[in-house]
Amino acid sequence: MTDWLALIYPYAKAFHVMAVISWMAGLFYLPRLFVYHAERGQTPEPAGSFVVMEDKLLRLIMNPAMIATWVSGLFLVLTPGIVDWSMAWPWTKAACVLGMTWFHMWCARQRRLLQARQGHSGRRYRIMNEVPTLLMVGIVVSVIVKF
Repeated sequence: MTDWLALIYPYAKAFHVMAVISWMAGLFYLPRLFVYHAERGQTPEPAGSFVVMEDKLLRLIMNPAMIATWVSGLFLVLTPGIVDWSMAWPWTKAACVLGMTWFHMWCARQRRLLQARQGHSGRRYRIMNEVPTLLMVGIVVSVIVKF
């Protein structure tokens, strides 16, 4: 069974990188849309535009990219000889990926709250916009340095 994982490993890795780039782009951009929505979306027309952009970004780009990241990532970690689970790096990467997934779900909830005009301030969304950057640093350092 694991022979086919070794055969598809380079393709799974390439697909994983593309999926991560798409997911991260959305995780960086959606909270920025929340800032604009919270600060400028007081009138019905701009708020409607933000709602459409946020919805499409989350449903059409971020959700599929997150799923593709997880699926391809699981193919990678299940490939024999790729991950040494006795080291710290796979565990720190896993923790950061779980954090990234939590942030994705937080964004999905915030989108619904903003639609209902119950969201946070633009300042809070600006602060939260830094979360995916910190998690990305943890992931990249874990994978490249392999401590």
